[in-house]
Amino acid sequence: LLSSSASGASVVAIDNKIEQAMDLVKNHLMYAVREEVEVLKEQIKELLEKNSQLERENSLLKTLASPEQLEKFQSRLPAEVLSPQEQSPGAPAPAQHAGGSAV
Repeated sequence: LLSSSASGASVVAIDNKIEQAMDLVKNHLMYAVREEVEVLKEQIKELLEKNSQLERENSLLKTLASPEQLEKFQSRLPAEVLSPQEQSPGAPAPAQHAGGSAV
């Protein structure tokens, strides 16, 4: 009878240690995830600011560029870069050169 209660206490002690270990792992993972989320939030914020800055710069450059400069620039861009409203209807897509840049 004594060994039965001793082994029962041993099982409870092992279960408690397992639960403590699992809590420790869970807390560590939650901390790591929160830390990563904060890093990603900061990166998103920086990218949104950079995107906004580039959109303003792009808009300004478009207003300052002559129609000829815009046409020349757009003819160098791959078709998938241009949004549908920037492509003139019926105009052929720019030729894709295999194996090199057009610079």
